[in-house]
Amino acid sequence: MNVLVLGSGGREHALCWALAASPLLTKLWCAPGNPGIAQVATCVPIGALQIPQLVAFAQENEIDLVIPGPEAPLVEGITDAMEVAGITCFGPTKAAARLEGSKSFTKEIADAAGIPTALWERFDNSAAACDFIERRGAPVVVKADGLAAGKGVVVAQTEAEAIDAVTAMMDEGVFGESGRAVVIEECLVGPEVSLFALCDGEDALLIGSAQDHKRVGDGDTGPNTGGMGAYSPVPDFPPALEQACVDQIVRPALAEMARRGTPFRGVLFAGLMLTEQGAKLIEFNVRFGDPECQVLMLRLKSDLLAAIQAACDHELKNFDLRWHDQAALAVVMAARGYPEAPERGTVIGGLDAAAAQPGVQIFHAGTAVGADGSIQAAGGRVLTVCGSGATLREAHDAAYAAIGKLVWPEGFCRRDIGKRAL
Repeated sequence: MNVLVLGSGGREHALCWALAASPLLTKLWCAPGNPGIAQVATCVPIGALQIPQLVAFAQENEIDLVIPGPEAPLVEGITDAMEVAGITCFGPTKAAARLEGSKSFTKEIADAAGIPTALWERFDNSAAACDFIERRGAPVVVKADGLAAGKGVVVAQTEAEAIDAVTAMMDEGVFGESGRAVVIEECLVGPEVSLFALCDGEDALLIGSAQDHKRVGDGDTGPNTGGMGAYSPVPDFPPALEQACVDQIVRPALAEMARRGTPFRGVLFAGLMLTEQGAKLIEFNVRFGDPECQVLMLRLKSDLLAAIQAACDHELKNFDLRWHDQAALAVVMAARGYPEAPERGTVIGGLDAAAAQPGVQIFHAGTAVGADGSIQAAGGRVLTVCGSGATLREAHDAAYAAIGKLVWPEGFCRRDIGKRAL
C-alpha cells in the first residue's frame, strides 16, 4: 500500500515509525513531515491544511490510504475531499469531526447518548457567561468552544479567574473565533486519563490508554500546553475499566453519531476523569493524542496499518490487537519560552548519544535542519524522548537518562513525568 500521513509533530513521527514496520506498506510519504520523519518516510513540502494540493498529490502518486495526524485538517474536511477524489482517508468526515471542533456539540452528543459528563452551559455572550459564574461560584472550567491547540481550557479556582478567562477568550480574542463562544462546566475531581479506540462507524476497538501531563511546569503548575509527557499503562486504569469505558462512553457516542447520519470512522480519543462516581467524559478528540500516541506506538505489537485498514473496511469486529508486555514513558523537550513565545533556531546536540541509550526512542516534532546540517528547534514542543522497560520505573529512568545526554541549554522538560504512578 502507498500511504500518506499528514502532519509534522511527534505524533506523526510515531505513526510513521510504526507504519514503516508493516509488511503491507509499499511506500510511505508524510506531508510536511520533519527531519526525524525523513528517516522513515519521504517528506513532501505540503502543509496539512493545504487540502487541494494534498488531494492532487495523492492522485498523482496513487496513494491508497491517507492518515491525518492533527485535528485541524479533519475539522476542515480533508476526509470529504479525499473521498470525492476516490481516495480512502482514515478519519471522520467534517460533520463527524465536530466532536472535536465544538465542545458544545460533544456535550450535546453525550447528553443524548446518556454518557456521564460534567454539567455544562454554553455562552456566546460574555456578560451572560460572567453572570452565570457569579451565580454558580467556583471552581469551574472555562473552555473555548472551538479548536485551540489543546490550550483553550482554564480550570478556574476562583470566580475572578473564571471571569478573566471568559474576558480573554470572548472579548480579547486570545483564541480568535474558537473562543467567541465558551462552555462553562462543573469542575470534576480525580485522575485524568486518555482512552483511544479505532472506530469504523459501528464498531470500536480499544487501542489503549495513557496518562497525559498538560501543565507546563513540575507539580502540574503553569499554563496548559499541548502535552508535556505521558505514560502507559496507567495503574489507576486497569484493562477491565478501559473496556467498560469503551462500552459505556465510546460505543454510545458511535451509536448516536450514526443515528444522526454522521457515522464516525477514525481514532476517537476520550478524555476521561476518574471521579468517585465513576469515569466521566471531559471531551472527545478525533485523532491520536500527542504525546500519548508515542507511548502507545511503542507498546503496540500488532501491525498498525493492518488495524487501520480493518477500520476502513468495516472489519473491526473481526480484528484484535496485541501489546508488548512493557511500560512506556514519554517526556517532551520544549523550547525555552513555550508555550507563550518559544525560542527558535537554537542548536540541539547529543541526539545520537541520547538515542543510543537502551530502551530509548526519540521522536521529532518542532525541528528543522540548519544550513550547517545541525538539528535546530523550530517550534514549541521540539522532541519527545521515550523510554520503554519492563516496569514504569525502568521506562522513566531510560527516558531521563537519554535527556541527560542532550546538549541543548535552551530546551527544558518537566522532571516529574510519571511521578504520581511511581
